[in-house]
Amino acid sequence: MDKGMGNIGFIGAGNMATAIVKGLLSSGHYESGQILTADCREEQLNRISEQFGIKCCLDNREIVKESATIVLSVKPQSIREVLEGIRGEVREDHLVISIAAGIPLKMIRTIIGRDLPLIRVMPNTPALIQKSVSALAAGEWASPEHMETARGIFDAVGETVIVEEDMMDAVTAISGSGPGYVFKIMECFVEAGESLKFDRETALQLVIQTFLGAAFLAKASDKSLSQLREMVTSPGGTTAAGLAVFEDRGLSEIIRDVAKAAYERGVELGKNY
Repeated sequence: MDKGMGNIGFIGAGNMATAIVKGLLSSGHYESGQILTADCREEQLNRISEQFGIKCCLDNREIVKESATIVLSVKPQSIREVLEGIRGEVREDHLVISIAAGIPLKMIRTIIGRDLPLIRVMPNTPALIQKSVSALAAGEWASPEHMETARGIFDAVGETVIVEEDMMDAVTAISGSGPGYVFKIMECFVEAGESLKFDRETALQLVIQTFLGAAFLAKASDKSLSQLREMVTSPGGTTAAGLAVFEDRGLSEIIRDVAKAAYERGVELGKNY
């Protein structure tokens, strides 16, 4: 644990905040006494307090006063109200990290009304099991030291990449929304298994372990995805027959359209806020 980092305060105690708190405590980056959480939902606070033994309160301003790093882990539609409520307590030496999807750093800066270190982060839901990938974008006043602090926080729930803020909508389209696409594809394969006379439990086990094994193999191997695919694909064999359907139905184009639709929606939501 780096005692020089000071306290970290989470405004919002939902699933993502819970995942990050779990990761920070498991990694030893922070001790329970250094982590604080605020939420307007008392039942959420009771849950996270009982689970991790951290300080919780209903007043966002108290969290800001007692923390060096503030993580805005609230829904995008709540961000303006939250920022307006805490701006009188935010200091220029605070590090403010936002994981609110679609909210640009310039909006946070405008509402708070002063220059300070801001970092925008897009994690994804596998953070719940410390298998997330999080993209981090630094604001104008965020130093390399601030980014190191932020990376330490999100490395505790998976892996991190650094991007420019103007790439955040693309990050959302690929990795932020990505688990949803994968789950949908997995659902379809389970249904296909059932159509081939498997019971649902067996089909689910086959599909989950196949996706899991393929992902681990892709990560561990020095071969490209194309080479790994070719290793499974014998000419005239069963995999080739299945892949031919993908090709015939335009799978690559479908995936590009999926990512484009998510990206454009992200841009639209950002403008609304």
